This record gives sequence, C-alpha cells and structure tokens, in this order.
Amino acid sequence: MGHLAASVPVMEEAPPVGSVNREAEGRRWVAAGPEVTCEECFANLDVYVEHELEGDDADVLVPGMRAHLEGCPACAEEHDSLRDLIASQTGGRT
Repeated sequence: MGHLAASVPVMEEAPPVGSVNREAEGRRWVAAGPEVTCEECFANLDVYVEHELEGDDADVLVPGMRAHLEGCPACAEEHDSLRDLIASQTGGRT
C-alpha cells in the first residue's frame, strides 16, 4: 500500500449505505485488513465458496475476500454464480 496508506482513513466498518457523514465527505474509505486484488479474488474464489458452503468461517480462512466482494461488482457476480453452481450440484454442501 506504500505512501497511500498513510493518507487514507481506515475503518473497521463501512458507513451505512446512504448515510451522510459531513466530516467524511470527499474521503476514500478502505476496509481494515488485507486488500485483495481481482486476480487474487479469482484465484481463491473456489476455496472461499467451498468454505462458505461447508459452513466454515470463510472470512477468517480467506482474509480480505468479503471486503473485496462487497466492493467489486464483477467479482461479486462471479462469486454468486460459482456459489449457485456448486450449491446446485451438491445440494448446498461441497
């Protein structure tokens, strides 16, 4: 993250959608924890989905993935498609 990290506020939780925080206006918020790129997301998506379907804590086992999926519509669509496909083939279990 280099020099950018020092200038970007880090939050434990993103503000609620639609909320207005005058102090935070104009700032770029990033999730606390490891950042995951689209390439890393795609490479680990099958593992993440398998953990989800097994009932494991996928967010702990694949850190940063949930935050990436919440902020990246393209990867979220891939996640949903893969999860639906695997669930339909396995009855919801891997």
